Amino acid sequence: MSRLNRTDRPYDIVLFGATGFVGRLTAEYLAAHAPGDLRWAIAGRSERKLRELRERLPGGADVGVLEADVEDPGTLRRLAEHARVVASTVGPYIRYGEPLVAACADTGADYLDLTGEPEFVDLMYVRHDARARETGARLVHACGFDSVPHDLGAYFTVRRLPEGVPLTVDGYVTVDAAFSGGTLASALNQFARGRQMLAAARERGRHEPRLPARRVSAPAGAPRFAREVGAWALPLPTIDPQIVRRSAKALDRYGPDFRYRHYAAVRQLPVALGGVAAVGAVAAAAQLPPARRWLSGRLRPGEGPSAEKRAKSWFSVRFVGEGGGRRVFTEVSGGDPGYDETAKIFAEAAQSLAFDDLPPTAGQVTTAAAMGEALTERLRAAGITFRVAASF
Repeated sequence: MSRLNRTDRPYDIVLFGATGFVGRLTAEYLAAHAPGDLRWAIAGRSERKLRELRERLPGGADVGVLEADVEDPGTLRRLAEHARVVASTVGPYIRYGEPLVAACADTGADYLDLTGEPEFVDLMYVRHDARARETGARLVHACGFDSVPHDLGAYFTVRRLPEGVPLTVDGYVTVDAAFSGGTLASALNQFARGRQMLAAARERGRHEPRLPARRVSAPAGAPRFAREVGAWALPLPTIDPQIVRRSAKALDRYGPDFRYRHYAAVRQLPVALGGVAAVGAVAAAAQLPPARRWLSGRLRPGEGPSAEKRAKSWFSVRFVGEGGGRRVFTEVSGGDPGYDETAKIFAEAAQSLAFDDLPPTAGQVTTAAAMGEALTERLRAAGITFRVAASF
């Protein structure tokens, strides 16, 4: 396994898709908060738009510009060869993401993205994990609100429980926020690909090594009233529990028998029932191409909530962990989850891969396995709260 050093390539970080909605926010965050010696570039298919963005960034004259197109694998390979870390915001990833993953795996560049698409993550494991292990590339998916607060929050909780014993953690998500056109497109695409998603999961299962002496699970659970958080708990059909389960498989600290469940926490029963009905209706409509096109036209990729709306948005993920006779309540919380905090998380994760003293990992890895405590401390310093609410 090889690792790149600071002088091997011209840029520490290349941000691909920088002119999109979340891409712009990430570029702005890096320009405002990254250390002055960071060597970074913005990349995308329109050099004109990239240069316009660079002109608006503080200190933008020092930011590189790289033209690259998902339809041209040669440009993606050149991009990967110029970077120690490639951060991609270009989705839906199942449609546009694989050529860049392949280029990073083949050239040894670290890769991270914002996908919440389980099919994409599973296919990338099957097709590119082995090559990334050979070159030393770390392929880290779901590096935004999906799934860093949940993955690192579960890890934060586990580290406050006894070692070497069976552990359980339940996560309860509360969010007040809007979403962008890119998020809507990814969600609709995922709802429409149920059979392909199951097939990809089965294929991954045939390739993944077994855990000979440990057990890890992430069952969906059932709707219930959770007295521990005083809210109705509705199973969330997101990628987050899968990511937590993979972290638990990779790290012995989760104990010999670990279970994680993931819920939306809703205080009022009518709101909970309405949310279930709305998700069901969107999922059903996504199966019909005309309805899917109509829904996707309501909010186009590149569009998103205003700065005023984002300033009022927030998230909280509460965790209840148990094991070895102890029980701990923890919380991860912050501002606008889908955009402002996602850009912050994404930018800090890219810097963590580039600069932090991390465990020696390679191939497809999770944020907890690859960056763990280092990224947690970065996010705390950046204003995202990780706290123990109670322990007994």
